[in-house]
Amino acid sequence: MTFDFKKVDKKFYMPKKKPEILTVPPMKYIAVRGQGDPNQPQGSYQQAVGILYAVAYTLKMSYKGSRHIKGFYEYVVPPLEGFWWQPGIAGVNYAEKQDFHWISVIRVPEFIKLEDFKWAVQEAEKKKKVDCSKAEFLKMDEGLCVQIMHIGPYDDEPVSVAKMDEYIEALGYENEINETRMHHEIYLSDPRKCDPAKQKTVIRHPIRRK
Repeated sequence: MTFDFKKVDKKFYMPKKKPEILTVPPMKYIAVRGQGDPNQPQGSYQQAVGILYAVAYTLKMSYKGSRHIKGFYEYVVPPLEGFWWQPGIAGVNYAEKQDFHWISVIRVPEFIKLEDFKWAVQEAEKKKKVDCSKAEFLKMDEGLCVQIMHIGPYDDEPVSVAKMDEYIEALGYENEINETRMHHEIYLSDPRKCDPAKQKTVIRHPIRRK
Protein backbone atom coordinates (compact mmCIF):
# COMPACT_ATOMS: atom_id res chain seq x y z
CA MET A 1 0.00 0.00 0.00
CA THR A 2 1.28 3.48 -0.88
CA PHE A 3 2.35 5.44 2.22
CA ASP A 4 0.20 8.54 2.88
CA PHE A 5 1.32 11.01 5.55
CA LYS A 6 -2.24 12.35 5.95
CA LYS A 7 -3.40 8.89 7.02
CA VAL A 8 -0.37 7.63 8.94
CA ASP A 9 0.31 10.94 10.74
CA LYS A 10 -3.35 11.89 10.92
CA LYS A 11 -3.01 13.99 14.08
CA PHE A 12 -0.68 16.39 12.26
CA TYR A 13 -2.88 16.80 9.17
CA MET A 14 -6.48 16.25 10.22
CA PRO A 15 -7.09 18.11 13.50
CA LYS A 16 -10.55 18.90 14.82
CA LYS A 17 -12.35 22.19 14.29
CA LYS A 18 -11.50 23.10 17.85
CA PRO A 19 -8.03 23.85 19.25
CA GLU A 20 -5.72 21.14 20.54
CA ILE A 21 -2.19 21.08 21.92
CA LEU A 22 0.42 18.66 20.60
CA THR A 23 4.15 18.18 20.26
CA VAL A 24 5.35 18.10 16.65
CA PRO A 25 8.52 16.04 16.02
CA PRO A 26 11.33 17.09 13.66
CA MET A 27 10.36 16.72 9.99
CA LYS A 28 12.24 17.00 6.70
CA TYR A 29 11.12 19.34 3.93
CA ILE A 30 11.92 20.68 0.51
CA ALA A 31 11.78 24.44 1.05
CA VAL A 32 11.88 27.74 -0.81
CA ARG A 33 12.12 31.06 1.03
CA GLY A 34 10.73 34.39 -0.09
CA GLN A 35 8.72 37.44 0.79
CA GLY A 36 5.76 39.40 -0.52
CA ASP A 37 2.07 38.94 -1.25
CA PRO A 38 1.37 35.25 -2.00
CA ASN A 39 -1.63 36.25 -4.15
CA GLN A 40 0.46 38.17 -6.68
CA PRO A 41 -0.01 36.49 -10.10
CA GLN A 42 3.26 34.97 -11.33
CA GLY A 43 4.90 36.34 -8.19
CA SER A 44 7.71 34.82 -6.17
CA TYR A 45 5.36 32.69 -4.07
CA GLN A 46 3.76 31.10 -7.13
CA GLN A 47 7.21 30.42 -8.56
CA ALA A 48 8.29 28.84 -5.27
CA VAL A 49 5.33 26.44 -5.34
CA GLY A 50 6.28 25.39 -8.86
CA ILE A 51 9.83 24.63 -7.73
CA LEU A 52 8.63 22.62 -4.74
CA TYR A 53 6.38 20.37 -6.79
CA ALA A 54 9.02 19.86 -9.47
CA VAL A 55 11.53 18.57 -6.90
CA ALA A 56 8.93 16.68 -4.83
CA TYR A 57 7.63 14.67 -7.77
CA THR A 58 11.14 13.99 -9.04
CA LEU A 59 11.90 12.35 -5.69
CA LYS A 60 8.60 10.49 -5.61
CA MET A 61 9.14 9.00 -9.08
CA SER A 62 12.85 8.31 -8.63
CA TYR A 63 12.28 4.56 -8.34
CA LYS A 64 11.16 4.45 -11.97
CA GLY A 65 14.50 5.79 -13.16
CA SER A 66 18.17 5.22 -12.45
CA ARG A 67 18.19 6.68 -8.94
CA HIS A 68 17.90 4.06 -6.24
CA ILE A 69 17.30 5.73 -2.88
CA LYS A 70 18.17 3.59 0.13
CA GLY A 71 15.06 2.64 2.11
CA PHE A 72 12.71 3.97 -0.57
CA TYR A 73 9.00 3.10 -0.47
CA GLU A 74 6.18 4.48 -2.59
CA TYR A 75 4.39 7.43 -1.04
CA VAL A 76 1.85 10.14 -1.73
CA VAL A 77 3.37 13.63 -2.02
CA PRO A 78 2.18 15.45 1.13
CA PRO A 79 0.21 18.71 0.95
CA LEU A 80 1.79 22.11 0.47
CA GLU A 81 2.65 23.94 3.69
CA GLY A 82 3.89 27.36 4.65
CA PHE A 83 5.69 29.04 7.55
CA TRP A 84 4.83 32.74 7.76
CA TRP A 85 6.03 35.79 9.69
CA GLN A 86 6.23 39.57 9.46
CA PRO A 87 9.24 41.33 11.01
CA GLY A 88 8.32 43.31 14.09
CA ILE A 89 4.91 41.68 14.51
CA ALA A 90 4.22 39.03 17.15
CA GLY A 91 1.65 37.25 15.03
CA VAL A 92 0.16 37.79 11.58
CA ASN A 93 -1.40 40.91 10.08
CA TYR A 94 -3.54 39.61 7.22
CA ALA A 95 -4.22 43.13 5.94
CA GLU A 96 -0.55 43.69 5.09
CA LYS A 97 0.21 40.71 2.86
CA GLN A 98 3.02 42.56 1.08
CA ASP A 99 5.01 42.37 4.35
CA PHE A 100 4.87 38.58 4.56
CA HIS A 101 8.07 36.59 4.79
CA TRP A 102 7.55 32.90 4.14
CA ILE A 103 9.10 29.50 3.80
CA SER A 104 7.00 27.41 1.46
CA VAL A 105 7.56 23.68 2.02
CA ILE A 106 6.59 20.13 1.08
CA ARG A 107 7.44 17.34 3.51
CA VAL A 108 9.55 14.38 2.40
CA PRO A 109 9.94 10.92 3.99
CA GLU A 110 12.72 10.34 6.50
CA PHE A 111 14.63 8.12 4.06
CA ILE A 112 15.34 11.14 1.84
CA LYS A 113 18.88 12.37 2.49
CA LEU A 114 20.66 15.55 1.43
CA GLU A 115 22.37 13.80 -1.48
CA ASP A 116 18.99 12.57 -2.75
CA PHE A 117 17.64 16.11 -2.57
CA LYS A 118 20.61 17.52 -4.49
CA TRP A 119 20.13 14.87 -7.17
CA ALA A 120 16.42 15.71 -7.46
CA VAL A 121 17.15 19.44 -7.88
CA GLN A 122 19.53 18.73 -10.76
CA GLU A 123 17.18 16.17 -12.30
CA ALA A 124 14.16 18.50 -12.10
CA GLU A 125 16.10 21.32 -13.73
CA LYS A 126 17.23 19.03 -16.53
CA LYS A 127 13.93 17.27 -17.25
CA LYS A 128 11.32 19.83 -16.23
CA LYS A 129 13.26 22.90 -17.39
CA VAL A 130 12.63 24.66 -14.08
CA ASP A 131 15.25 26.70 -12.23
CA CYS A 132 15.31 25.00 -8.83
CA SER A 133 18.37 26.77 -7.44
CA LYS A 134 16.30 28.39 -4.66
CA ALA A 135 15.24 25.04 -3.24
CA GLU A 136 16.83 23.89 0.01
CA PHE A 137 16.73 20.82 2.21
CA LEU A 138 15.26 21.87 5.54
CA LYS A 139 14.64 20.17 8.88
CA MET A 140 12.11 21.84 11.19
CA ASP A 141 11.52 20.98 14.84
CA GLU A 142 8.31 22.77 15.85
CA GLY A 143 7.96 21.27 19.30
CA LEU A 144 5.03 22.31 21.46
CA CYS A 145 2.19 23.81 19.41
CA VAL A 146 -1.53 24.51 19.29
CA GLN A 147 -3.44 23.77 16.10
CA ILE A 148 -6.93 23.83 14.62
CA MET A 149 -8.69 22.92 11.39
CA HIS A 150 -9.80 26.15 9.73
CA ILE A 151 -12.72 25.87 7.32
CA GLY A 152 -13.19 28.81 4.98
CA PRO A 153 -11.22 31.53 3.15
CA TYR A 154 -7.67 32.35 4.21
CA ASP A 155 -8.72 35.90 5.11
CA ASP A 156 -11.11 34.47 7.73
CA GLU A 157 -8.29 32.73 9.60
CA PRO A 158 -8.24 35.35 12.41
CA VAL A 159 -11.48 33.81 13.71
CA SER A 160 -9.78 30.43 14.16
CA VAL A 161 -6.62 32.03 15.52
CA ALA A 162 -8.72 33.80 18.17
CA LYS A 163 -10.12 30.43 19.25
CA MET A 164 -6.60 29.06 19.63
CA ASP A 165 -5.47 32.09 21.61
CA GLU A 166 -8.43 31.83 23.98
CA TYR A 167 -7.84 28.10 24.43
CA ILE A 168 -4.14 28.35 25.33
CA GLU A 169 -4.74 31.37 27.58
CA ALA A 170 -7.17 29.31 29.66
CA LEU A 171 -4.58 26.53 30.01
CA GLY A 172 -1.70 28.77 31.01
CA TYR A 173 0.16 28.95 27.69
CA GLU A 174 1.08 31.80 25.37
CA ASN A 175 2.11 32.12 21.74
CA GLU A 176 5.81 32.05 20.91
CA ILE A 177 5.73 33.33 17.33
CA ASN A 178 9.03 34.83 16.19
CA GLU A 179 11.46 34.52 13.29
CA THR A 180 12.42 30.95 14.26
CA ARG A 181 9.04 29.68 15.51
CA MET A 182 6.40 30.72 13.01
CA HIS A 183 2.74 30.77 12.08
CA HIS A 184 2.30 27.50 10.16
CA GLU A 185 -0.36 26.57 7.61
CA ILE A 186 -1.02 23.24 5.88
CA TYR A 187 -3.18 23.46 2.76
CA LEU A 188 -5.52 20.50 2.39
CA SER A 189 -7.60 22.08 -0.39
CA ASP A 190 -6.64 23.34 -3.84
CA PRO A 191 -7.89 26.97 -3.93
CA ARG A 192 -8.10 26.76 -7.75
CA LYS A 193 -10.74 24.04 -7.53
CA CYS A 194 -12.38 24.42 -4.12
CA ASP A 195 -15.19 26.73 -2.99
CA PRO A 196 -13.43 29.17 -0.61
CA ALA A 197 -16.14 28.56 1.99
CA LYS A 198 -15.14 24.88 2.10
CA GLN A 199 -11.35 25.24 2.05
CA LYS A 200 -9.54 23.24 4.72
CA THR A 201 -6.37 24.67 6.24
CA VAL A 202 -4.51 23.44 9.30
CA ILE A 203 -3.33 26.43 11.36
CA ARG A 204 -0.53 25.74 13.86
CA HIS A 205 1.16 28.11 16.31
CA PRO A 206 4.19 27.50 18.53
CA ILE A 207 3.44 27.98 22.23
CA ARG A 208 5.15 27.93 25.63
CA ARG A 209 4.15 27.92 29.26
CA LYS A 210 3.64 31.38 30.71
